Amino acid sequence: MTLDFVTLMTVMAANLFMISAVLPLIMGRDVSRAARCVQASLLLQAVGWAAIIASSTLWDQALSTVAIACQTAAQWALYRALEEWLGPRPLRRTLLVLVVAAPLGYTLGFDHYAWRVGWANGLLAATLCVVARATQAPLILADSRWRHLLLGCLLSSALFTLARGVLGAFTDQYPSFRTPHPVNLAAAVVTNVSLVLGTVAVLVAWRYEAEQKLRTLAMTDGLTGLLNRRGFTHQGENLMSHAWRHRLPMTALMLDLDHFKQINDTLGHEAGDRALQLFARLLGETRRTGDLIARLGGEEFGVLLLHNTAPAGEAFDRRLRARLRETSAAELGFELDFSAGMATLNPGENKLSALMARADAALYDAKASGRGRLMAAG
Repeated sequence: MTLDFVTLMTVMAANLFMISAVLPLIMGRDVSRAARCVQASLLLQAVGWAAIIASSTLWDQALSTVAIACQTAAQWALYRALEEWLGPRPLRRTLLVLVVAAPLGYTLGFDHYAWRVGWANGLLAATLCVVARATQAPLILADSRWRHLLLGCLLSSALFTLARGVLGAFTDQYPSFRTPHPVNLAAAVVTNVSLVLGTVAVLVAWRYEAEQKLRTLAMTDGLTGLLNRRGFTHQGENLMSHAWRHRLPMTALMLDLDHFKQINDTLGHEAGDRALQLFARLLGETRRTGDLIARLGGEEFGVLLLHNTAPAGEAFDRRLRARLRETSAAELGFELDFSAGMATLNPGENKLSALMARADAALYDAKASGRGRLMAAG
């Protein structure tokens, strides 16, 4: 069977257009910025390949320049998706320069075939390498399997793109885009395979992102944005294991807003919600790196202070009370106060539930003693 380069490219462009049409239906309307960037990348690739195929019979310079611009812009869109999934990526400015320079240099040097082919393919290969580098060393937890698959696809495409550029720039074996040279045909096959595998990779990445969001939602309180009881227990047990393993001090606080039922009954649930949101915000402003805070339910909040003993818990309580006095009346229209119970990790204690139970008992003592105070567990 004879492989025809134009047919391979036409099939690939058609596949890209179909994937671009179907992907939004699969992902739905409410998708992340990363997913939208992937959708844009695939559509730009489809337009780019369609333009380069059409350029051989119509408006050669204009359409081929559009094709180069679309291909490099597609890689920029993919790079932006990787930034969303993996955190800030290296060589961002370099990539932007390549995205602009590739079509610009191509159209300016269009009359010189060797120049335009070498320039466009060389810079496109460099663009693919930059995006390939962006799949590595994530700053955000990400599955390595889809990243390695995408890395392989990008590097394979970069290799054959560069080979095509070398042929056109330094030999007479690649006189046109349609040339049935083995390297050109191999590039077409690799590009088709990379399309399929690359699409699989980004779909896996999107699924992983969706799963992470669901996990976050399952462990986050919808009203305050803090961890909920499940999230607090999960992360708190990890902190407890760390403290137990390394024999580190830890202090737990249980906080309860005073007379919260009265706020709801007299001022309404909207006022109660605003009080909870304000208190959660002040907790976030008071916490320090490594502290764990959560809304455990109703008007009850939990705090874990790793590497800290009772004086740190007392200082946390003072800072929080001072912030609450300064802001509650002004922002809510009424004063807000809280009771607190504190417990420090005992030698040999390795259960978060036991530590929190002692803090909860101290909280009960604080409420029984007149509220608006901190009591430490005995």
